[in-house]
Amino acid sequence: MTSRVFGTTALAVVVATTLLAGCSGSDSEGASAKGTASASATPYLPVPDGVELTPQGKHLEVGDTATVAYQPRQDEVGVLDLGVTKLERTTVKKSLSAWQLTAAQKKATPYFVHVRVTNVGETDLGGRRVPLYVVNEDNLLLESTPFASSFTACPSTALPKKFGPGAKADMCLVYLAPDAGTLEAVSFRPEETFNPITWEGEVTAYVAPKAKKK
Repeated sequence: MTSRVFGTTALAVVVATTLLAGCSGSDSEGASAKGTASASATPYLPVPDGVELTPQGKHLEVGDTATVAYQPRQDEVGVLDLGVTKLERTTVKKSLSAWQLTAAQKKATPYFVHVRVTNVGETDLGGRRVPLYVVNEDNLLLESTPFASSFTACPSTALPKKFGPGAKADMCLVYLAPDAGTLEAVSFRPEETFNPITWEGEVTAYVAPKAKKK
């Protein structure tokens, strides 16, 4: 079987994730992901009338939805209803054996994070990655990992090419926790000074769907 090309994973928010022709890992320094809850009477970014943002620092459970805003570009504000719906743990052997991996990636624990996204703002966010991270046992933020080709189990893609106001999507994102690490929480943290909104909940073992009978 020919091995497929695997993307990179990063440990810090400030490191951009890129697709490579070969296999690569990252030893970038992690960023702290915890924060104390804080609420403000005014939105932290301008949002359409009638949209109420979830306060920064809010702790949620899997299944809950937050309304969040961020700036994908300096002159744009994206506003999303963002819900984490399921957390799954798998193994490299079980799910990624067909992919080219570095030695470090082979020692990682893969996690599948299922999310539901609705654009409740006025900006088309098509083709952009949601700034959603996993927090590991060392309180480091892990970026989602893209794939150079299709990965059916959990595509881990950016938002659809067109994702304007009112658009909805159910997505699955892949994260690699280094050194057989654990997923402690999922964190929305679009920039370093943002007090993250986090989700916690049960992590279940990934079960591959049964092949359909011909």
